[in-house]
Amino acid sequence: MNLRIAGILDESVVDGDGVRLTVFTQGCAHRCRGCQNPETQPMEGGHVIDTEKILEEVTENPLLTGVTFSGGEPFLQPAPLADLAKQLHARGLDVWSYSGYTLEELQARAQADRATRALLAEVDVLVDGPYEEAERDLTLHFRGSRNQRVIDMKQTKKAGRVVLLYND
Repeated sequence: MNLRIAGILDESVVDGDGVRLTVFTQGCAHRCRGCQNPETQPMEGGHVIDTEKILEEVTENPLLTGVTFSGGEPFLQPAPLADLAKQLHARGLDVWSYSGYTLEELQARAQADRATRALLAEVDVLVDGPYEEAERDLTLHFRGSRNQRVIDMKQTKKAGRVVLLYND
C-alpha cells in the first residue's frame, strides 16, 4: 500500500521505548503552535512510498524493538498504517503512534471509519492530543506537552478505561 511520508528515521530512542524506526507521515491539519515538525504539515509535501519498502527496512535492522508512526498526523492515512502495523506485529515488533487527536476523538472517528478503527486496534501505545506550547515540558516521557498522554492501548482495552504508560 502507498503512504505519503515526510521521511524515516532509521533508529530512534526518543520516539518510544527501545530502539525504533520512526515513520514521519506527511500532512497535518492541527497546525499546533511550536510544532516540532512543521515541514510535515502540508498535505501535498513529502513523497509516496510503498509500505513494503518500510517493511524491508525494518527487516534489515535486527536491533529494532518497534516502529513509531509520527507526523504529520498518522490518522489521516489510517488504512496503509493499519496494514503496516499488522505486518509489524507479525514480525514481533510493537507499534507506537503519535496523534494530535485525543483517544476519545479517534474512537468517535472510528465509529464511522473502518480504517481508523483498524489502526487503533493495531496501536500498542498511543501518544495523544495536540502539542500545546504553553504546556511544554521537556522532562516528560515521550511527549512534549503536559496535556498529551502516553496510553497503553492493550491495557486500556482490557480495563475499559484509559491506562497511562507514563504518569509523569
